[in-house]
Amino acid sequence: KPQGFLLSTSGNEPGLSALQNRVSEPADGTPSSRFLQAEQELNALLRGLTFGEPVRYIYNPLEYAWDTHRCYVEKYCQPGKTVLFLGMNPGPFGMAQTGVPFGEVKSVVDWLKISGEVGRPAEEHPKRRILGLGCTQSEVSGARFWGFFRKLCGEPEQFFRHCFVHNLCPLIFMSASGKNLTPPELPAAEREKLLSLCDAALCKVVEALDVSMVIGVGKVAEQRARRALSSSGVVNVRVEGVMHPSPRNPLANKGWEEVAKAKLADLGVLPLLSSS
Repeated sequence: KPQGFLLSTSGNEPGLSALQNRVSEPADGTPSSRFLQAEQELNALLRGLTFGEPVRYIYNPLEYAWDTHRCYVEKYCQPGKTVLFLGMNPGPFGMAQTGVPFGEVKSVVDWLKISGEVGRPAEEHPKRRILGLGCTQSEVSGARFWGFFRKLCGEPEQFFRHCFVHNLCPLIFMSASGKNLTPPELPAAEREKLLSLCDAALCKVVEALDVSMVIGVGKVAEQRARRALSSSGVVNVRVEGVMHPSPRNPLANKGWEEVAKAKLADLGVLPLLSSS
């Protein structure tokens, strides 16, 4: 039977009461606080949505992994950003485990140096348990994404001087079998309701970061960003795209790093990243 979805919490997530207290606090005007406030406002709206089949399980790492997510944002979301890399939504072994976009565990712990506690969603699929920073399964997309920038930049501070990474939608959807369902695979009416909320939140994020370029990672993220910003009348932000590093993409499996590097050179972004 299709389950209505309400983002609930199991009551044992670390920092949950602190999170609830913070939601009502005004942002202090810094990019990181404005960014986090936009995400909290989106969370509140997403809690009111319901989804039917084929969706049976929904996780929101911005609820149960808020501790590590906040660590990521407060550490790296500083003034002076030019470029926002935009993913679509969490992967089951990436951001779902760590609260960090494209958040393959080794990259998050070893390179980004993110720490904190990760709780669990109220209802878990038995094949898709949340193990947090202790998860041993690697996410290929995230390993490729952060591994590429690690090679290019050396230190994370070099990457984050001008860039930041964010996902349009914080939710991960699963079928009864545990299969990952991307937002384009959702029923049209539910998908549009979801993505219209995410689009509006993206506009707030772009304003908070004051970036001049959004680079969608994958065609869907690029198209949504273009649509969201143009329909909100944002004309001073350029929207571009780079191939998604997913192993589902045959071209990415043939050498994603070379394709991404050529594209970033073409966009004039490479000089912002180079440590030399």
